[in-house]
Amino acid sequence: MKTDLLLIPMSARWVDMRAAALAAEEAGFDGLWTWDHLRDPDDDHGPGVPESWTVLSALAEATRRVMLGPLVLNVANRHPGVLANMAATLQTISGGRLLLGIGAGGSQRTPYAAEQQAIGQSVERDAVRAQKVVEAIELMRRLWSGHAGFLRPEPPPPIIVGGFGPRMAGIAGRHGDGFNTQAMHPKLAELARIARDEHKASGRDPSTFVLTVFAGLDPRWLDPSSRARQTLERLDVARLILLTEPPYDVGQIREAGRLLTAPR
Repeated sequence: MKTDLLLIPMSARWVDMRAAALAAEEAGFDGLWTWDHLRDPDDDHGPGVPESWTVLSALAEATRRVMLGPLVLNVANRHPGVLANMAATLQTISGGRLLLGIGAGGSQRTPYAAEQQAIGQSVERDAVRAQKVVEAIELMRRLWSGHAGFLRPEPPPPIIVGGFGPRMAGIAGRHGDGFNTQAMHPKLAELARIARDEHKASGRDPSTFVLTVFAGLDPRWLDPSSRARQTLERLDVARLILLTEPPYDVGQIREAGRLLTAPR
């Protein structure tokens, strides 16, 4: 199981995100992620939120080894045709290190609905937003196949669909290459089964399906012998993504890497 780091972008500064990313790569983390949000719902007067794709593009040049991904892109924020070309470009710049996380965005029940409304985006009901994820995946795959001269990523990045329930797990399995949810989700095993069953039913090899989960940066996730980590191993989780918030503690990141790579 790979262990990645997610840089929470709320009120973060680019210089600190870059320093944390370089520390994580040096410390032995396998991947770097950030959230796709446009404002901090808890701080209306803060410095703002660095845009995720711009940050990832810069990190593609600043790093050399780690995988890079958004967790997860709201498909309402970028036309999927434009996103297809953005992803193909970043895949080229990074040398094939992109993990393309996408999702339906927050519902009206979440604090993130306000940011959509602020940029003139309506927040549709759950079923409509979920269908837009399917449509985005279908269009991106069509354009990546060389349709109408669009840029083709080599190889196409895995599309990892984020969600918290059976609807999005099913979409991830039928249309995507992976599924992302919470590491401590009470129905994690069931959601993983749904996604893998749908992946197999779509005619693809379920062993290639990428299950990723996220949790806070906590020592229990860094010890391979811990019950929490072993539970994920039994579910064949491919990547554990640990969240850290600004101002990032570079010393903590280095110590976490030391714990991860220490001989057992």
